[in-house]
Amino acid sequence: MGESPAAPAALYRLLAWMSPAYPVGAFSYSHGIEWAVETGDITDLKTLVDWLGIVLAEGSGLADATFCAHAHRAVTAGDGTALAAVAELALAFQPTRERRLETSAQGNAFMAATEAAWPAAPLALVRASWPEAIAYPVAVGAATAAHGIGEETAVHALLHAVAANLISAAVRLVPLGQTDGQRALAALEPVVAATTTAASRLALDDIGGHALRSDIASMRHETQYTRLFRS
Repeated sequence: MGESPAAPAALYRLLAWMSPAYPVGAFSYSHGIEWAVETGDITDLKTLVDWLGIVLAEGSGLADATFCAHAHRAVTAGDGTALAAVAELALAFQPTRERRLETSAQGNAFMAATEAAWPAAPLALVRASWPEAIAYPVAVGAATAAHGIGEETAVHALLHAVAANLISAAVRLVPLGQTDGQRALAALEPVVAATTTAASRLALDDIGGHALRSDIASMRHETQYTRLFRS
């Protein structure tokens, strides 16, 4: 059985945090899509959906969803040791320098904005347990738990935000029209739902990645002759 609907206050906060207007700088990153467009891997709506479907279900999407779920559980339980383990693994799991920058810069910005505008006592566990850079999904998991937002709802929202941001990058890079961007988001709805469910069942030791082309794209991005994005 799924979670009960979020209370209005919790829903309000979640919508704010996952909005493109939340100051995490997500618009600066393409997650390797810039290279995939240059090489012809992504050329239209279909190839974009195929690419993102693999990233979300088998690559960094599934890993980040799992990190978010475990961070949520750690904060809910008040377990600083478990939270530190998730935070450390989430950074170590990044396959390239650019992807580490992408997740840590957004995670640090998310924490700073949330602590300033939406303070909550349980967030102190994050700083006490992990004083270093924090990965974005860990920050989201911690903040949603601190504000009483359910784990499944939090993970689902995180994956939606990631998908929407990468689609936005592709709309600018391919380029695609805004309507095709929404078609892509609609097509990925079942993938996001399935990945949310899968992440809830994964142990940290079981996390892996099978989106190798996406990881290669991240490696190759930093040597592109011209770049619009930071990853």
